[in-house]
Amino acid sequence: MRAIPTLCVPMGDPAGIGPEIILKALSHGTHAGKATVLVLGDRNLFEKTASDCALGNPFDAVIEHEDEIGIARKDSQGKAVLYHMPLVDLARFRYGTIDGMCGKAAYEAIARAVSLTQAGYADAIVTPPLHKEALRAAHIDAIGHTEILAQLSNSDRAVTMFETLGLKIFFMTRHLSLRAACDAVTEERVYRSIKECYALTMNDAFDTNLPFVVAALNPHGGEHGLFGDEEERAIVPAIARCRAEGLDVVGPVGADSVFHLTRKGLYRAVLSLYHDQGHIAAKTLDFDRTISITWGLPFLRTSVDHGTAFDIAGRGIASEISMVEAMRVAVRYLAGARGSV
Repeated sequence: MRAIPTLCVPMGDPAGIGPEIILKALSHGTHAGKATVLVLGDRNLFEKTASDCALGNPFDAVIEHEDEIGIARKDSQGKAVLYHMPLVDLARFRYGTIDGMCGKAAYEAIARAVSLTQAGYADAIVTPPLHKEALRAAHIDAIGHTEILAQLSNSDRAVTMFETLGLKIFFMTRHLSLRAACDAVTEERVYRSIKECYALTMNDAFDTNLPFVVAALNPHGGEHGLFGDEEERAIVPAIARCRAEGLDVVGPVGADSVFHLTRKGLYRAVLSLYHDQGHIAAKTLDFDRTISITWGLPFLRTSVDHGTAFDIAGRGIASEISMVEAMRVAVRYLAGARGSV
């Protein structure tokens, strides 16, 4: 990795708050001297967003070709560079509107970010939000960043982790209905998920002196089958198998306390069994500073974990705190620094 890393930032859905929060985050100068930020997106769209939201121009250089990246990065170390991709027809563009054009533009920016990062032009990817319906309108099958990034990089073991003020949460399942997520709690799946996530914690980003903990699915861990049998049937046996193999794993611990206890320092990380179980805990602790980190890709990826906020797009009132934090977390992980965000 370079002394000053390069973060690749695709623009997200143009109709959402992605371009606005990128412009605002860069205006903070948090990256100055710490990382070069290479933003991928439509220059005209960024200019319109800056004008509509009464924002300045934070870019130190604008380029249009891959062979310009090296020169721009050398001249703009620790600064911001816009890689112009003509993806948005402003004549038909509208903020806050589901549009296949915007879904395709967001996807193309992500695809270019992956290709540039894998070619060595950048060290990590930092992502603003996507809109799933816009992706679908663009006939893109993948429904989220993690799925798209895994597909584009030929990675089959991408794993999502949240980090919020030192609380680290892994997810066994993500975008499933609640019914489907409950049905996914089988002994084999819980076992494989524990093993996979536990292996990811065996580095100095985690306190390996602490046990890894699994959240319960049912209230009070099912009370030995009184409130559901998933704990007795699947979760407890999966944990037992892992412990028999020497893994320092405990649980299931009730979801009403496990996240609090992990935040207090009793556990190195917690495995959440479904999407909202972990999302609610992290975002209640600090919504703006909940950062998503994707493990198992050929590169580091950090992300905001909020939506496109179509209802406020283009109005200049979106908070950039999460985008700033996502950049800071990427720099910290790349530098090998550890600890709370």
